[in-house]
Amino acid sequence: MIIIIGVVTAQPNAARALCRSLVAWYRRNRRDLPWRRGRDPYRVWVSEIMLQQTTVRAVVPYFERFVRVFPSLQALAAARLDDVLAEWSGLGYYRRARHLHEAARLIVKQHRGRFPRRLEEALALPGIGRYTAGAILSIAYGQPLPVVDGNVARVLSRLCLVRGPRSSAREKKLWSAAADLVAAADVPGDLNQALMELGATVCAPFGPSCPKCPLRRACRARAAGLQERVPSPRRLTRPTVAVRADVAVVTRAGRLLLRRRPDQSLMHGLWEFPTIPSGGVDDGLRVELRESLATIRHSITYRRLELRVRPARLLSEPPRDRYRWVRPGDLRRLPASSLVRKIMTAVGARTDRRTGSWTFDRPLRLC
Repeated sequence: MIIIIGVVTAQPNAARALCRSLVAWYRRNRRDLPWRRGRDPYRVWVSEIMLQQTTVRAVVPYFERFVRVFPSLQALAAARLDDVLAEWSGLGYYRRARHLHEAARLIVKQHRGRFPRRLEEALALPGIGRYTAGAILSIAYGQPLPVVDGNVARVLSRLCLVRGPRSSAREKKLWSAAADLVAAADVPGDLNQALMELGATVCAPFGPSCPKCPLRRACRARAAGLQERVPSPRRLTRPTVAVRADVAVVTRAGRLLLRRRPDQSLMHGLWEFPTIPSGGVDDGLRVELRESLATIRHSITYRRLELRVRPARLLSEPPRDRYRWVRPGDLRRLPASSLVRKIMTAVGARTDRRTGSWTFDRPLRLC
């Protein structure tokens, strides 16, 4: 049995054998994901940023479209931020896209358009932390740098039987174990991806498929019968907050009225339907709300939104600096959250191909 404790790995030859077994398993069983078809650092970087707090299933279509629109780091750096956000629309956590765009411009300016190979230079880029830097540099450049994300932490916690609540001391042990393993690997990038893949597909949070695991003979948690209890469940640090509000759907001549979120707000810079508090006034927009057509439920981080979708009549012209009348062709080019599309589905918004305007399945009593 291989025992990994802190930064000391017993039986180095056995550790290398474990790594080879894990990498062989990965090469046989890995999912065919578009960013794994090669080792281009740009594609690896984009995928790692998109995969932060987002599932693989959700990321795949976004990744494929994003690298089709921005096929190179230089193309991304040359793009307008609004165009980048528009391609990111619906993926959430828009700060990631802003950092990606900002970092691309810095790389063109400071690193001749090539993702840096030095760890300290990678860490200096916006949106790049220890995990992301290790993933990119190990996969794209073969550097023996460790990675610890949620999936890898679960695998290593069980393999090494690292118990107890989440803490800096526990995190240090996991990073030390990851460093020991990647140092023993012949292909560091494949070893890191194997750990990620194992955690995502076999070493699940609940009901891990231990008989299918290539590390089962070395796993200390399995030997102790604790694979279901290690690691300790994550404690919620912030309670969810219920938010109820009205959303105004205002139409004119086949166009929809959208508002751009102010810079200081969550999802700043994105376009949305106006959310109307009591009193019928929102950010200078005065409307008369009508009967609700639908109720939309949507989650944003810890907020649980319950929004009543209501047709509305303008009582005065909207402020031009914050509002815009949008046709179907405009919406495809604007950065907007997935909530916009949920609301449009609720009112049955469709494109009239003859006129290029919106038509609606639900009666909106156009103003």
